[in-house]
Amino acid sequence: MNTSCFQHIKKRFTFCKIVFLTFALHSFTCQSQQKMITPPYLQKGDTVAILATARKNIDDNLKPTIDLLHSWGLEAVIGSTIGLDVNQLAGTDEQRAADFQKQLDNPNIKAIWCVRGGYGTVRMIDLLDFTKFRQHPKWIIGFSDVTVLHNHLNTMGYKSIHGVMPVTIPRATPAAISSMKAGLFGEPLSYTVGPDKMNRYGKATGELVGGNLSILYSLLGSPSAIDCKDKILFIEDLDEYLYHIDRMMMNLRRNGCIENLKGIIVGGMTKMKDNEVPWGKNAVEIVDDVTKKYNIPVIFNFPAGHIQDNRALIMGSTITIEVNESGSTVVFNK
Repeated sequence: MNTSCFQHIKKRFTFCKIVFLTFALHSFTCQSQQKMITPPYLQKGDTVAILATARKNIDDNLKPTIDLLHSWGLEAVIGSTIGLDVNQLAGTDEQRAADFQKQLDNPNIKAIWCVRGGYGTVRMIDLLDFTKFRQHPKWIIGFSDVTVLHNHLNTMGYKSIHGVMPVTIPRATPAAISSMKAGLFGEPLSYTVGPDKMNRYGKATGELVGGNLSILYSLLGSPSAIDCKDKILFIEDLDEYLYHIDRMMMNLRRNGCIENLKGIIVGGMTKMKDNEVPWGKNAVEIVDDVTKKYNIPVIFNFPAGHIQDNRALIMGSTITIEVNESGSTVVFNK
């Protein structure tokens, strides 16, 4: 092969490589900045399905939630998983998936409210077909183990609501309940929180992602794992050993999640446990320690999670957070 021919091939190879890298970068940017789809907000007369995706609910405890929905002008449908009892779970994986699929495919159901958390949603997520959901999106509501659904829907490009569940309605604060109604009916949603000595100041705008820290950790590497780039991460947890919190936060950091965030909101870190030999930091101090080298705003002690004042968060929404010496604000942008 002569020199001129070799140079020509080299130039063509370089050109093709540039085109490929440009296309790949464009595709990655589009994926990380995808326009999230908002399901239709509820209107009076709409129907909400209550079902179980994880732990069983065999108690007669849904009247407060049904009464609440009626007070909002909504109707309630009780799924077939309510009352099922297979050890810890509300029926088999197939039964829970079938109930969820039925409500997912029914165009008359405008929202699905998961009755409680626990564990088990991840066991049925891969049995679901979201084809009809894409045609007629609806709100999926809950927290704790429902983080599996929030994260999975986020990867699909759909918003969902992290907030109180039917079993927590009797002990939820009025503010938590009213924020849920605001989120479902498309009313303006914003929060002002008092100052916290652990807060890190700053202002950021980005898409809200996250949920229960243990679930986020367990989904890493799966098709349901969220993309953290340019996002604002919300985390909360319950009943975990402190060294587990450190391990999960370190995993997020080593996976490149934390370094790419625009901000962090830390909700309730409830009923944390320690070993006989203490870990040496509480949950909030662990989060601070793992994230302190990044120059991003962090809100601590935000009212959301396994607490009575569990304010609604529209996951997938673009929000603006501002943290200063006076406190913090979280504003959901339309």
